[in-house]
Amino acid sequence: MTVLLRLSLIFLFLSGCSGQSSTPIMSWRHADDGAYAANISADASLAVVSSVTGGISVWDLEHNKKLYTWQHQGEGNNLVANVHIAFDNSYVVTSDREAFALWNVTSGDPEGFWRIDESSIRDVAVSNQGRGVLVARGNGKVMFFEPKTGRRLEFLGHQEKVNSVDISPNGFYALTGGNDYTAYLWDTRSGQVIHSFTHSSRVTKVALDDNGRYGFTADSKRDARIWDLVTGEEVSNLHYLARQKIFSTAVFSQDGQYLLTGSPAKRLNLWRVSDGKELQEWQVSPREGSRPQTAVVYGVGFAKNNQVVSESSSGLAEFWQINE
Repeated sequence: MTVLLRLSLIFLFLSGCSGQSSTPIMSWRHADDGAYAANISADASLAVVSSVTGGISVWDLEHNKKLYTWQHQGEGNNLVANVHIAFDNSYVVTSDREAFALWNVTSGDPEGFWRIDESSIRDVAVSNQGRGVLVARGNGKVMFFEPKTGRRLEFLGHQEKVNSVDISPNGFYALTGGNDYTAYLWDTRSGQVIHSFTHSSRVTKVALDDNGRYGFTADSKRDARIWDLVTGEEVSNLHYLARQKIFSTAVFSQDGQYLLTGSPAKRLNLWRVSDGKELQEWQVSPREGSRPQTAVVYGVGFAKNNQVVSESSSGLAEFWQINE
């Protein structure tokens, strides 16, 4: 009986891991010395990677071609820790802890550089055509800024440090999450809260569905939830066995059926939106010579041919196959 039980447990363990893979279809090096930050465009055609000594590089993911190399603050080591590509691939916003910059993807030129003196920058996001930029700060304030008009709006809903922000493609809606255990969906035109989403610990990651259907909020302990943005009701809570799971990036598929997430512990996971079930897991490659052998997944995207793509701190872009 003991032997049979042991064999059964081994079989169940192996079956549970059948959806895991650590062998990518393709792997391209985008940062020789590792990356500080990265983002992948909504259509997975572009990646922007911030590396230690290589500045900020913009990559065509369909041909693995470097399009531009940008320097956020001139000479010296690059300290850009936040990168976001607009939904329409028109603009990119980058930031270190003290300043943010807006870049035109068509021309490759910078269109503005702004310094924040009051408090450190925690996260940034940009809408289509660079119309609006969100800046999360350590003092609990979120600034919405329109570079072309100079209009500024400060959202004061959070009581503590803001950790993560996202913006709708049209720039009208923001999702923000902070150390006050709360995420807010709010209108950037008025600053009015549309929905608030409460967690049992600090909210560490938020993401908006680009089609306005869903929002994702995750905290520092166990809860990672998908919300209906129209009703404000919970759609699902992601199911995982770990006592704690931190998310470093998240993106919804264009059809709204799936959520793709990355973690600080090499993992890339595919989830079903309707019930929060994990469908597949991959492990990105660690940086060579790193101790421990791990990597932070900074950017993820749904690519062509039923594939997903990741950019991580190892400096690699890796493509993975989704099981049929």
